[in-house]
Amino acid sequence: MLYFIVITIFSTSNLYSQYENPAKKYANAYKKYENATCPVKDNGIQNFVYFSRDRELIKDHPFLKMPQFKGAQIMYSWRQLEPEKGKYDFSEVKEDYEYLRSKGKKLFIQLQDATFDPNYNATPKYLLTDEYDGGAAEFFEEGKAVGWVAKRWNPKVQERYAAFLEALGKEFDGKIEGINLQETAIGTVKNLTPEVYVKSIKANMLSMKKAFPKSTTMQYANFISGEWLPWEDKGYLRSIYKYGQEIGVGLGGPDLMVQKKAQLNHALKLMHEGKFTVPLGIAVQDGNYIGETGNTKIVQKNKNIVPMLSAFAKDFLKVKYMFWVNQEPYFIRDVVPCFSSIK
Repeated sequence: MLYFIVITIFSTSNLYSQYENPAKKYANAYKKYENATCPVKDNGIQNFVYFSRDRELIKDHPFLKMPQFKGAQIMYSWRQLEPEKGKYDFSEVKEDYEYLRSKGKKLFIQLQDATFDPNYNATPKYLLTDEYDGGAAEFFEEGKAVGWVAKRWNPKVQERYAAFLEALGKEFDGKIEGINLQETAIGTVKNLTPEVYVKSIKANMLSMKKAFPKSTTMQYANFISGEWLPWEDKGYLRSIYKYGQEIGVGLGGPDLMVQKKAQLNHALKLMHEGKFTVPLGIAVQDGNYIGETGNTKIVQKNKNIVPMLSAFAKDFLKVKYMFWVNQEPYFIRDVVPCFSSIK
């Protein structure tokens, strides 16, 4: 009896020692690239500087004199570009496109229909009526309202979004480098099921592709409420990556967080494990230069992880595009020196 118990304990211990937590599958993947140094190698990635909505900062910016950067990624809100139903104002987009073109640079548009600010709504005002079921919805995290999103899932809102994309495409398709729709992550929306939401994301992806058959199109796909990888894999996020490949829409996400399980188990994992012919892209956004997300604090002394991020993105993710946020002091202090003299 004692012999049996000892053998059982030994077998169980051995089993646990061989167990690998699937949530930590890529936890150490970044370590392979920790020794990357500046200047970064010319690895074929198309590098853009991300200015969010601060479009005025592109004027006389240092990146304009750096051939390693192909252009600027600028965010424009749907409300801004369609102030009235069917009446579009693309003047700022045109101004930015012409300015960048005069400097030998390209424009990559990011369309904003969601905000992570409960005090700001990016949905056109005319949609905020009963005809469109309010047009926009608050979304929540841990029971707290954190932002607004256009009702991507409402058929009438989808119809207006498709018309908006069509008008934008007529003006800029083939001229701009590319266009991307915002991230899929919107927290929790009351009375919205994941199935309906995923279907709406795909509908808007198709509308974008139809409107922009020449320029690069991309959907940021990072999280879907209702699943949490790898433990609760309902196939929602995977289906978006599969659909993008099927219709020719590129895929990617915000926040290159190489040590965070949430990012590693969602967008980064799907990019790494998938076989894609469509372009992939990854954004280095606020806080990412110090290994955080959404962090605006200034750290005076930190390891420059720019070369590691570039190497990780190229080798592990196999991206075509990287969007480096213009966050100071990190952009001038860490990014510029690494791209000033590429070998």
